[in-house]
Amino acid sequence: MNEQEHIDKLMLELRRGTITIGVLSQLSSPQYGYSLVTRLNDKGVQVEPGTLYPLLRRLEKQGLLDSSWDTNEARPRKYYVLSEMGKSVYEKLCEEWENMVKSLEELIGVKGEKENGDD
Repeated sequence: MNEQEHIDKLMLELRRGTITIGVLSQLSSPQYGYSLVTRLNDKGVQVEPGTLYPLLRRLEKQGLLDSSWDTNEARPRKYYVLSEMGKSVYEKLCEEWENMVKSLEELIGVKGEKENGDD
């Protein structure tokens, strides 16, 4: 495996771990799948429908999302929104995310700082 293949594989692993929190962050108000793909992509989080739809179904099955069908349009759409448990889990994930970012910044340094915080 060459360097680029290693980088690609590790980036995929890193992205998988962050897509869930990204999706949850956008579901405080109801969204249907395609609108969510567009919204995430517009904010720099590239996610394919083939990745998103199974994730939405899994999160719904886990009780983190509620869903409802809108059949008023020509094409019925399933809307997803955070459940009460989903809101609580999302808040805890955000806290953990912030802790991880702080820890990683200490480990790898913030851009522009010298290694190990030396001046």
